[in-house]
Amino acid sequence: MGFLVLLGLVIIIFIVIFMTCIRIVPQTKECIVERLGKYNGTLHAGFNTIAPFIDRVARVVSTKEQVVDFPPQPVITKDNVTMQIDTVIYFQITDSKQYTYGVERPMSAIENLTATTLRNIIGEMELDETLTSRDIINTKMRTELDVATDPWGIKVNRVELKNILPPEDIRNSMERQMKAEREKREIILKAEADKESVVLRANAVKEQKIREAEGEKEAAILRAEAVKEQKIREAEGEAEAILAVQRANAEAIRLLKEAAPTSEILSLKGMETFEKVADGRATKIIIPSNYQNLASMITTFAELNEKSTDGTEGE
Repeated sequence: MGFLVLLGLVIIIFIVIFMTCIRIVPQTKECIVERLGKYNGTLHAGFNTIAPFIDRVARVVSTKEQVVDFPPQPVITKDNVTMQIDTVIYFQITDSKQYTYGVERPMSAIENLTATTLRNIIGEMELDETLTSRDIINTKMRTELDVATDPWGIKVNRVELKNILPPEDIRNSMERQMKAEREKREIILKAEADKESVVLRANAVKEQKIREAEGEKEAAILRAEAVKEQKIREAEGEAEAILAVQRANAEAIRLLKEAAPTSEILSLKGMETFEKVADGRATKIIIPSNYQNLASMITTFAELNEKSTDGTEGE
């Protein structure tokens, strides 16, 4: 009976010792193992074993990227302006052994190193340059901090200036300057808008005048074409009238020629022509000699006709 109890105690002790030898390390974690107070090795993620009683886990280190926001630090610019600047550091532990044994209180060391580095960089720059050169400051700080923290097993990935706070009087002056700049831009924009409006109105007036001129030009062209068409039609009408008269004259001559008129009839037609020519407007008419005989003949015929007429009436 006593043997069984003793055997049970031995088994329990063995199980406890076995459990203390097992170490399961989570992902993104590393464990620093010391054997009798001296660094013995690093346990990585997964299943690990250590020697009982002589090995112990001295430190558990996270290998994930970490972020540290340091409080504002007073810095002085090249032109003797004191500002408050707070920084944000993004870093990652790349060597657990160096991080554990390289420096005492690593976060405090990084904070002090960040403050001194920031003072050195800002001390070489003036106020205006400091406010407009954040990217340059961030790059310089990241480079210098990365080099300084490399022996500690720390990799500085990014450095950001979170806030830059100049003195209150400087801030008031900057606000007045910004207000003046905004008013200046407002005035400039308003002047440009007025200028653009004037240009648009001028272009509109110019366009209107061009259209009016084009309309007047088209109207003048249409009027000229109408006058031209009218004159052409009048000329065509006159030409047709003249052609009709000439055709009538030609037809009369043809008919006269076909009738074979005597010289007396031709002379009589000539007298009719003289009558039409005179038409009560001529003051002097010169009659050819052959027409004079014809005139005396016509007078004689007229007298005989009158006498015959009177005799007839008497009877």
